[in-house]
Amino acid sequence: MPHALRPTRARTGAALAAVAALALAACTGSGGDADDAATPRDGGTLVYATGDAEPTCLDPHVGGNYPQALISTQYLEPLVGRDADGTVLPWLASGWTVSDDLLTWDFTLVDDVTFTDGTPFDAAAVKANIEHLQDPDTGSSTGYLAVQKVESVEVVDATHARFHLTEPDSALLESLSQQWTAMESPAGIERGTDENCAAPVGTGPFVVDEWVPQQQVTLVRNDEYVPLDPQAEHDGPAYLDEIVWRFIPDAATRYAALRSGEVQVVDNPQPDAIAQAEAGGDITHVDAPRPGSSNRIELNSAQPPFDDVRVREAFVRAADPDPGIETLFAGTATRSYSPLSSVEPTAYSDEDLFTTDIDRAEQLLDEAGWTGTDDEGYRTKDGQRLTVRFPVSTNQSVAAEQSLFEQIQANAKAVGFEVVLTPSDLSAWYAALGANEYEAVSAPYTKVGPDVLRILYHSDGTVPAPSGYFANHAQVKDPELDDLLDRASATADDAERADLYERAQQVVLEGYSILPLYDQQNHFLTRGVSGMRTLDTVSTPTFLDARLGS
Repeated sequence: MPHALRPTRARTGAALAAVAALALAACTGSGGDADDAATPRDGGTLVYATGDAEPTCLDPHVGGNYPQALISTQYLEPLVGRDADGTVLPWLASGWTVSDDLLTWDFTLVDDVTFTDGTPFDAAAVKANIEHLQDPDTGSSTGYLAVQKVESVEVVDATHARFHLTEPDSALLESLSQQWTAMESPAGIERGTDENCAAPVGTGPFVVDEWVPQQQVTLVRNDEYVPLDPQAEHDGPAYLDEIVWRFIPDAATRYAALRSGEVQVVDNPQPDAIAQAEAGGDITHVDAPRPGSSNRIELNSAQPPFDDVRVREAFVRAADPDPGIETLFAGTATRSYSPLSSVEPTAYSDEDLFTTDIDRAEQLLDEAGWTGTDDEGYRTKDGQRLTVRFPVSTNQSVAAEQSLFEQIQANAKAVGFEVVLTPSDLSAWYAALGANEYEAVSAPYTKVGPDVLRILYHSDGTVPAPSGYFANHAQVKDPELDDLLDRASATADDAERADLYERAQQVVLEGYSILPLYDQQNHFLTRGVSGMRTLDTVSTPTFLDARLGS
């Protein structure tokens, strides 16, 4: 499966951009005033308010969650990118070839690029990054799983790195396009975890300047930046002087700050705020569904009561999420019947499996032996109540989603389920999953491409990564499914790969291991800023082309 080599973007772009910026400044004046506040202009500070959890480490190699991807997109760059059609594009790697057995990958790297601490970006840096991801002391999960099949990286010369794999991996390029595998300065990594967590060093358009915990991170422009982002809309450094990345957990407070002009971008807005933006006005809505998996409720099949497929189907048939999705999300979410996001071309849906049917749910519970009823109306079996523990991450679920879970709780109660919702911060939520103290969970997982199915539903996914996190929360262990996923990973034939992934999705859906809900929500509202776009990798925003003024 050879890939054509692509030309490296010329570094002279920076000089050209500088001339263009000077010309623009001459036209608009520097600094601007009240009269030109609505006109896009160079310089200034953009304030971004996030409702995602504050990372405990700004290095996305450590752990590997979405808040880390959001912010690290501004200072770390991956080896490859991807466009909206799923085509992998050159980035820090200008080209690549792969052997017929998919076990050896040769990457050609861009030349004459340095990290912001002056360390050269070269094949030795690539080797150091992969080894950092695989080092148990790093405590990686998402990045670790993405490069799990890489046995070693050979430094052929400064601009050529050879990856040797233990198994074929048709998803390697997709994995290397993610922020969780983005390249960092080896010298920065060598400073140790604490220092590197506070200020990772990359090649991106911004540099981490200061982190004030529980308040904000300040990012300043990398004046030496050479745009390698394959979808960049201009050559040269970012227009903005700096970005202040604020942590504001409350959605209403974030929205009020946007309306007042205190901030220019917010994420995780409430559906009613999105609807207002869509209705017109000076607030722009950016909808960027995440790739990989859909947002779903996973049912823990490794322990009672969901170790019985009849009970899993009964829960699914009784949950009835459609009315809640329609009313709570104000038309901003579309019901999914697939394990995969709608942006994945290989997504497979089967709506008939998820039709609400109370009579069928009652019949299934009877057949499974849950025939008793206690004083509170919950079903029982052998003296045990039909209880489902459902920890909810308040950092990852907006209020509308938490309300949806409450509606599902009420719907399931009608057939005898006791659903115990436990709102938790991210740390407590991770702890509950790690201790197996759950029967149901909504656990967002983002990965480019259908290989996310291997991460989420292969038996290997029940084994914790070095961070202690395991991704197969449904705890599916199915040899047939493992075989389909292994074969999909090993084939270079796109049609065969798509067919295998479709069959794998059928197995997941027919096993009632999940209740699909909708795409992973990824909405942004902007006001007083232009040029913000999202990457077609994991849908994170980039401000390389952004200017204050709209």
